[in-house]
Formats: sequence, structure tokens, C-alpha cells
Amino acid sequence: MRNSAKWFLFLHLILGVYASSSVCSKLAAQQPFLSVGFILLYGGMLAALVVYAFGWQQVIKHLPLTTAYANKAITVVWGILLGFLLFGESITLRQFIGAAVIIVGIVLFVRADNEGEDGQ
Repeated sequence: MRNSAKWFLFLHLILGVYASSSVCSKLAAQQPFLSVGFILLYGGMLAALVVYAFGWQQVIKHLPLTTAYANKAITVVWGILLGFLLFGESITLRQFIGAAVIIVGIVLFVRADNEGEDGQ
């Protein structure tokens, strides 16, 4: 169980890296095309996606695929939070409710998945 918790934490870390690629993309879009800032930010986005891809491959070796995929939905919540914290975007009631539904869904799915494994 302890090893599984480590990989679950790593999963959420790389999902945060995946969400950060969107931040780099949005910042790159604010730069003049092919300027140094644009190229650096676009490169940062690509680097984040490469790190995510390698991390994802390691996660699916150690966690059930259903658990890993169910948790990918958290990137929507990360996007809402990063937009609020970094870009001053407002969080609407619909976004808040949607984020809560995503989190509750992930928790319920993972708990049901764990109960299913324990019962076998």
C-alpha cells in the first residue's frame, strides 16, 4: 500500500506538469511569433509534455490503468486553479461545481476500484 501511495503521489505530480504545459502555451501565445520569449515558452511546453509522457509510462507500470486514467480528469481542476492563480481568471460557480464533481468522481472511483481489488 505504501508503494502504491508513492506512485499515486507521483501520478498527481506529473499531472501537474501536464497542466503546466498549458500555462507555457498560454504565455507563449502572448509573445510575438518566433520571438525569444515565444521560443523559450513553447520549448518549455514541449519539455513539460516530454516529462509527462515519460512519467505517465512509469505510473501505468505501477498503478492500475483504470485508477491512472480516472485521475487524469484532475488536470481540469489544475487548469482552473492555475488560470485563477497565474492569470487572474475568475472561477465561476459552474467551474467550481464541475471541479467538485470531478474530485468526488475520482474519489468514488478509486475507492470502488480498491474495494474491488480487496474483494478478489
